[in-house]
Parts: sequence; C-alpha cells; structure tokens
Amino acid sequence: MRKLSTLQPALLEPWLDLEHAKELQAISRILDQHPEIQSLILQDLHLASGAAADTGAEGLSAEQVLRALLIKQINEFSYRELAFHLADSSTYRTFCRFGITDPTPSRSTLGASIKALRPETLEAINRILVLAAEQEGIDEGAKVRIDCTVTESNIHHPTDSALLWDGVQVLVRLMGQARQILGGSVRFHDRTRRAKRRRRQINDTCSREVRQRAYLDLIKVAQETCRYAHAVLVVLSEHHQLDAVRGGMLDRLAGQLDEYLPLVERVIEQTRRRVIEGERVPAAQKVVSIFEPHTDIISKGGRLTFYGHKICLTAGRSSMVLDCVVLAGNPPDSSLATDMVQRQVELFGRAPRQVAMDGAFASKDNLASIKQLGVQDVVFAKGRGLAVSEMATSSWVFRRLRNFRAGIEGVISLLKR
Repeated sequence: MRKLSTLQPALLEPWLDLEHAKELQAISRILDQHPEIQSLILQDLHLASGAAADTGAEGLSAEQVLRALLIKQINEFSYRELAFHLADSSTYRTFCRFGITDPTPSRSTLGASIKALRPETLEAINRILVLAAEQEGIDEGAKVRIDCTVTESNIHHPTDSALLWDGVQVLVRLMGQARQILGGSVRFHDRTRRAKRRRRQINDTCSREVRQRAYLDLIKVAQETCRYAHAVLVVLSEHHQLDAVRGGMLDRLAGQLDEYLPLVERVIEQTRRRVIEGERVPAAQKVVSIFEPHTDIISKGGRLTFYGHKICLTAGRSSMVLDCVVLAGNPPDSSLATDMVQRQVELFGRAPRQVAMDGAFASKDNLASIKQLGVQDVVFAKGRGLAVSEMATSSWVFRRLRNFRAGIEGVISLLKR
C-alpha cells in the first residue's frame, strides 16, 4: 500500500557540508512546506496501480518518488544510474528519505513509479511553487520575459533505412518472446540479418540504382515481417486465457505489437512515397522514430532541422521559470504571444505589468490583444513596424525591457546544460 510520506524512516545520515548537499537541503525544506505536492503524486501512483493500490507491498512513498524524480532530472541520470547513486550516495539517500538500513529501489521500480506521474501533475506542482515564490517575494510575476526553444528527443538520425531496420528488429524480438511462451504455435521467419545487410548496403553505396534495389528489398522484408506480426497477434488473442503469469506476459506482448505495428506500416508507406515514388511527404505525416513517435520535425530559421519538441518558456525577473508549454508541431512564435500572457493572467489572477519578447512574436494584433489584457508595456526585441511609443511608455523603458528580455537566453542555456 502506498504512503504519502515516510513518517519515521530509519536513522538518516547528516547532511554534508558541501554546496550540492546544501542545495538539496534547501529543496527538501521547500517540499516539506508544501505537503499538497505529495498528495498530487500519491493520486497518480494510485491511478497507475489500479485495483492493487491498497494491497501488496508498500512500495515507494509519494514523497520518495518525487525526490527521486528531482535527483534524476537535476543530474540527467538514466534509471540505471539513478538506482546506483541512490544506493551509493548518503546525501541522495538522505534527500530521498531512505534510512541507513533501508533498501534502495531497483531501476525498474524507479522507472515504473516515476513514469506514473502525469504531465498535468508536474504542471500543477510547478504552479504551486510559483505561487509560493510570489508569497515569499521572490518573484511576483509583474515583469516577465517570453521566448521559445527546441529540445531534441533522444533518438538516432531518422533515415528511412534505419527506421525500417528498427521496425523489423522490434517486431521480430516481440514475436520471439511470444514463441518462447507458446512454442510452435507462433510461426514466423527471422529476417533481421537480411534487413541489416540491406540497411548497410543503402548507407554504403553511391549508386542510385543499387540503393533503389536495396530499398525495395528492405521494404519487402518489412512488409513480410508485418504480416507475420499480424498473424502472431491472432495467435496471442486465442491464448490470452492462460495462467495469470503467462497470460499477463502475452497481454503485454500483444499491447506492444499493437503499438508498434501501425508505426512500422507508416514507415513503410512514407519510404515508398519518398524513395520509390519521389514524392515529398509533409513533415506532419512523417514518423521519425518508432520509439518516440511523438517527436516533431522542427525547422529553425530554414537553416537547421531538429527532431524533438518546440517549447515556450516564461521567466520572471528572478529568472525563475513561471510557465512552460510543450507545443505540438512547429507553430510560429507570433501565434503564441497572447496565449502565453493569458496563462500568466490565469496563474496570478492578474496581468503582468511589463512583458518582453523576441522579435518573432511581434505583430500589431499581438500588441493590441496583450495590452487589452491589462499589460502596461509590451516590448518586442525587433518592432517590425511598431513604434517604440506604441510598445512602451518611454524610450528608456523600451531599452530596459529589451535588455531584460535577453536574460531568458541564459535561462534557456542553463536549463539545457
């Protein structure tokens, strides 16, 4: 059964007299002042556990899950690295409220618990902390700066041949796991070696004809593997009522095949259109990863292409991030300006007094709509036909806000590092 927090952990080690330990100690004090954060975490853990939420082993408390998440994000640890450092570091164990004799969680336990947290919950936690910062006088949200950036997904470069090879490899692996459980009733041919040879041939050749023939064969292999996967799905549906352990494993495999099959078929179709028929496929219709299918194609200034997500950040005078929106696709900055200020109105219950943005947000309509929300000074780094007198009360205020806006570049750089 899950707990809200660890009420009486085994003996904790004292905090070390080091800068990072002092930082974690300060974070710990802030979290202790806001127990409602732990309640939000506990709700997500119960939702993920379902009917087993009130039975079985205790598992990690909501408090421990949140603190482990913070350690992971601060240090950019993988789950394997996080499990190691929690076991190895007395400071991290103390921060996460593990006693000296308490066992630390495995990477699978950490992964399952942290992945149970919903984006809506993390946004709600950020808003709690932002309003707490307002009450403490750290940042009242009266003066804000807004800008966009791109975060890249953790994927390899998305060539058509690599995506087809990924699809064949994953489907064959899942079908192999099903055959280990059900034996000879799962029938398929393993074409991974052939797919790998074709992928290498595509990458190594300079001949367009050779590449075309290799792509045709690779597509044929991928289509054949998809047909086998559809047949295996039918077999899994016929055998899902086995004992609890094997039945659960088969349900998991069927769910994964249901997830990957449509993606692999989309990759086959886009490869056929692009490589065989020479058609231009719109970015919105492309799959660039079967493992991270939510990844968008972001073109920046017509010069650089990124594979990830565009995000829009709002920071205050203290450089605290007051708001963060992960966007779908690559909408123009000019379409985001009013919405980002409106979110500040919803957060604080009032409009900020001054707003500074990059020139890409500038337009007469944006200036008018933001001022209608009650903002006194709206400064774009490049006016694009807007007079200084229209944006700010004086030239001095305009220059100050323009310089103030540049500070968000440092905030973005710090977050990315």
